[in-house]
Amino acid sequence: MSKKYLAYLLLTFSVLFWAGNFIVGKFATLFEIPPLTLNVLRWLSVWLILMPFTYKEIYKNLTYVKKNWLVISFMGLITISTFNSVVYYALNHTQVINAVLVLAAIPAATIIFSSFMNIEKTNFLQLIGLLLSIVGIGSIISNGDIQKIISLNFNKGDVWMLVCVITWSLYSTLLKKNKFKFTQFTLIQLMVSAGLIFLIPQLFYEKSIGLEVNFNKAFFIILFYIVVFPAIAAYYCWQKGVEIIGPNRASMFIQLMPLFSAVMAIIIFNEKFELYHFAGAIFIVSGIYLSNKKTND
Repeated sequence: MSKKYLAYLLLTFSVLFWAGNFIVGKFATLFEIPPLTLNVLRWLSVWLILMPFTYKEIYKNLTYVKKNWLVISFMGLITISTFNSVVYYALNHTQVINAVLVLAAIPAATIIFSSFMNIEKTNFLQLIGLLLSIVGIGSIISNGDIQKIISLNFNKGDVWMLVCVITWSLYSTLLKKNKFKFTQFTLIQLMVSAGLIFLIPQLFYEKSIGLEVNFNKAFFIILFYIVVFPAIAAYYCWQKGVEIIGPNRASMFIQLMPLFSAVMAIIIFNEKFELYHFAGAIFIVSGIYLSNKKTND
């Protein structure tokens, strides 16, 4: 298998695992599992699992780690600490379909960051694509009601998902720009190490407002899934895919997430796929297609 097709396979698996993360995250809200505490325990578990396999490489490259610690810490902050906590929080206020459709704007945002960081230049089609994507997002978070846009009466969960769009796009761009010489698992370990520093206050915040975890069977099943698949496996697949084909093309695979998640949500939660979801998705996908039209294999 060529490297290009290997990247496509890895990216597809990563998006499939993340789509499942939205479903499991929604289950967590049904079992009243505090979202920020869940994220802290998730990444603490990942840190403990990976450490025996990564500490030698980290120690061997300690000078290189110190040299790049600032950017690695920032990547850990915007993904481990911010993106994942916001996803679980947003799912308390919106349905799965809305959340994943808003994330479909990630490729357009990635193109903008890539242009700013001089990784790739932005052309006219990319700007048109970005505009279409914005229209699509507006359709989704307003439930197709123009009056909501005028009155700024959006679903809180949908608006929070826009934070996820920005943080993930920036992370993917930094990943390509820096081209770290670590293995994928070691980079995850370092990002988690930095991310946990910012996650701990979230744990204490939820405790301070009286939110406690009920350590039952449902909790451990949910924790197992989000640790093994959306965390360790998906991050590995995504980072390897971005390394091979770059952030702009890799981000296109985010478009599979609405498809995977919508099917799961409709089957499991009996959620309705409304006309405004379809219209928003059409605008977003059209925008992403135009944004990447001149990208060659």
